[in-house]
Amino acid sequence: MIIRLNEMVFYGFHGVHDEERTLGQRFIVSLEMQTRPETDANIRHLDDTVDYTKVYAQIREIMETHQFQLLEACANMVADKLLADFPLIWQITLRIQKPSVPIRGILRSVEVELTRSRP
Repeated sequence: MIIRLNEMVFYGFHGVHDEERTLGQRFIVSLEMQTRPETDANIRHLDDTVDYTKVYAQIREIMETHQFQLLEACANMVADKLLADFPLIWQITLRIQKPSVPIRGILRSVEVELTRSRP
């Protein structure tokens, strides 16, 4: 089963520059979670699957209360926390977009993507 949380928007204080960590900005997070195919046919109740309201709450807590200089470090923390706290998640793909980037040039956003799975 694939469960997606698309384009969650959080206000955080992440970035290499002091101004980014002082003023803050929007970050857009998308997550794809996969459960194990052999257990998917048995999903009947919330306890049989991943409660995405709790997943959302965990991501929000990390994005809004922690500070990271690098999006890569932020993505690693989110991935580690989700895999530790939600044993039914078999694999995740996480994307974090930063729309306001201090780059001299025209671009919509910068994005990191991470895929991690259980052994």
